[in-house]
Amino acid sequence: MVLATDLDGTFLGGAEADRRALYQWLRDQHPAVRLVFVSGRDPEFIAQLCADGSVPAPEYVISDVGTTIARFENGRVHPIAALEAPIVRRWHGKADLVRTRLAGVRGLWMQPTSFRHRLSYQYDDRFNAEALHVLDGVDVDILISHGCFVDILPKGVSKGPSLLRLIDHLKLPRARVLVAGDTLNDLSMFQTGLHGAVVGGAEVELLAQTAGLPLAYHCRAFGAGGILEAIRAHALFPTIPKEWA
Repeated sequence: MVLATDLDGTFLGGAEADRRALYQWLRDQHPAVRLVFVSGRDPEFIAQLCADGSVPAPEYVISDVGTTIARFENGRVHPIAALEAPIVRRWHGKADLVRTRLAGVRGLWMQPTSFRHRLSYQYDDRFNAEALHVLDGVDVDILISHGCFVDILPKGVSKGPSLLRLIDHLKLPRARVLVAGDTLNDLSMFQTGLHGAVVGGAEVELLAQTAGLPLAYHCRAFGAGGILEAIRAHALFPTIPKEWA
């Protein structure tokens, strides 16, 4: 089995007891269960997150909202150039143009993080999404999520397509992959047709968008507890702890 999970609100969310149970189970079952982080966070955040060992380290990382595809080794994120090549080509020459066009948009400001092949912004109640029409004609995708974030991504690049590229590169069976998330920037993962865990407390828009997807299981439990619930519901692993039953 492969667990490909968002971080904030998902793998890092929920009750402390559920997080402890999930993290210990992952450690106990490795390498039969493999872990992939699929996050909007940047590589440096992920390295810091795993530094003290309290959170299990992933084998692979898809970060920057799908625009980084990497191995995680020796505490660091190591991008896989062959898998990122199409992303680099699609983003080439876009960053400065996007920055310039969005510079005057009211209530919108750039997130305080490093960017590789994307730009990410936050907004407040002064922001009007109609202002994003200044990007009309620029070959990018615009992703608004969580009621406060705007991500500008290379056309056709997001968490789901990048995850499929990694899975196929590793020759992993798609039928044994569980994706987990809680906001609209996770939607593309559920649209892949992989088994899914839309964890409790998920963004209302994500719940609506995944309602018709047969493998996108809507969990009652929040965060890590929802992941545990979905592993059981999808019967993705032959043995699970008794307390999950």
